[in-house]
Formats: sequence, C-alpha cells, structure tokens
Amino acid sequence: MFHLMQIVYLVASACVVAPVVAADRAWQGYQDGNYVVAAKDYERRARQGEKLAQFNYAMMLLRGEGVSVDPKAGLQWLNRAADGGLAQAQFAMGLLYEHGELVAKSLAEATRWFGLAAQQGHVGAQQNLATQYFLGRGAQKDMALAAKWYLKAAEGGDMASQYIIGTLYEQGDGIQKDDSQALFWFTQAARQGDMAAGIRAKVVARRLAAE
Repeated sequence: MFHLMQIVYLVASACVVAPVVAADRAWQGYQDGNYVVAAKDYERRARQGEKLAQFNYAMMLLRGEGVSVDPKAGLQWLNRAADGGLAQAQFAMGLLYEHGELVAKSLAEATRWFGLAAQQGHVGAQQNLATQYFLGRGAQKDMALAAKWYLKAAEGGDMASQYIIGTLYEQGDGIQKDDSQALFWFTQAARQGDMAAGIRAKVVARRLAAE
C-alpha cells in the first residue's frame, strides 16, 4: 500500500529545489504558498524538458501541493529528471529502489542510481553508495570502494561519513592505516556534535602523542 508521507521522507524531504536564477515565477509562487501557480509553471517547464522543473513538479505531485496527489505521475516525472542527469532526482530514485516504494525493490538498481548521483558530487548519494559497498548490498562488498565514497561524503561535510572514514583510517580497512587522518576526521565529526567521534579523537590523539 502506498504511504505518501513515507515517500515524502524518502525523496530527501520532498521539497522543491531552488533555481540557480533568483527571479523564478514558480519558485516565488511556491515560497509564497501559491502552490497552484507554482505547479502549473513547473508542469509547463517540465514538459519543455527542464530537469529541475521535472523534479520539482514530481515533488508537488507526490505531496499534493497545488495538484491532486498522483504517485504514478510523480514517479514518471522523477524518472525523467533522473534519466536527464539531475543528481537530486537520481538520489531520490535510488532511495525508492532501496526501500521498494513506488517501484519494485532492487538494491542493485539503488546502487546504480546512487552511483550516478555520487559521481556528480551528491553527498547523500556518496554516503549511501559507500554503505552499499560496505555491506555488500546491491553490489559486491568492496571496502576500498566503501572507503573511497565515505571519504568523498566526509569531504562534503557528512558527519556520519566523517566518523566512519575516521574508523577506517584507524583500522586500515579499505584504506591505508593513518592515525593522523583518523584524528582529523574524528575531530571534524566531533565538531558537528558526534560525541562518539570526540571520544575516538581523544584516544587516537593520546596514541599519537605516545609514539
């Protein structure tokens, strides 16, 4: 059974994405709460092939903002945006395949979509792709690839990835052991509020001081 709020959560908050150009009628209408105007404009532009409009119109269809809730149409527009190369849409498709929502569950397809978005620098996709390789879920277990993508996500500011890559550096798992790098990433995660990372940073710092 389709659960709208679950989908809304899965597609990364399902909020329309701001355009690069500030003067945007649909975006301004959405910001002002005029969802009918926004939906009509996004639909018009989506049909003209604009990827961001396709994604935003898909989100409005899934949420029922300015239009009736239409999961089927929402998925179609989301898929068009993803096929067109929009990283946010690719990430969303990966999440849907991972959870089996609106599409048949396929961890391999989830990995494929995460990979496409990750290669474009989407931090959430990088973290999810790393986890696929870390667990051997939808892809062969590969700690080197897991470390590669956790590092990318960590560099993008993802706190969980910062802690994990710190652990991988400390253990030398999938990446060359390096306590200095472990300390760096544990410290980065701790600065974002990860208490466990703060504890690990102190442990590694004491070990480095004793060498």
